[in-house]
Amino acid sequence: MKVMILAAGRGERMGRLTEHCPKPLLQIAGRSLIEHHILTLKEQGFSEFVINVAYLGNQIKQALGDGTKWEVQIEYSDEGDQALETGGGILNALPQLGEEPFLVVNADVWTDVSYASLRDEVDKDIHLVLVNNPKHNPTGDFNLLDGNVTQSGGECYTYSGIGIFNPRIFAGKNAGIFPLAPLIRDAITEQQVSGELHVGTWIDVGTPERLTDLEAALHV
Repeated sequence: MKVMILAAGRGERMGRLTEHCPKPLLQIAGRSLIEHHILTLKEQGFSEFVINVAYLGNQIKQALGDGTKWEVQIEYSDEGDQALETGGGILNALPQLGEEPFLVVNADVWTDVSYASLRDEVDKDIHLVLVNNPKHNPTGDFNLLDGNVTQSGGECYTYSGIGIFNPRIFAGKNAGIFPLAPLIRDAITEQQVSGELHVGTWIDVGTPERLTDLEAALHV
């Protein structure tokens, strides 16, 4: 199964930290966020990566190369100067991802999710990893009921930025800038979204404060 790491965003909430450095290359415990992902995923059996880039994307390409130093394969989906958002970015990368379900991971999260166990979650078009709602998203994103993601019923949780996607959910979509959430909601309507709640570590490293707190926690 291939992995798409979403790494094209500007990271505006990081302020000065991302003026000259793309957010996926920010350092945690001596390695960049995106390198931590690659190492963790490799340990769990993943070896083929597609990384989308836009803002300061050449820095990411130069830092990671083709993956040889980690004995993995990395390809890039270059979106140029204008990031295509999550939905548009994945659609743009489909020729590299192929026709089989693939794993999507946001570059700016820190987690101990068991990626290997997600390989088997291909019965429906989408499988989402959800987490308890953090302070910055108190109302959540999607409901979870008996292993299915729903519009109502069950508890409402936050989408972790990690999931399995079948490329057919993009059928008929035109290239351009668009988010992923509407496609997920369409699939929910078709009862084609399963989900699970991850109760372990998960941090959206979206602000300087969260980055600092994470670094401090890792050195306790």
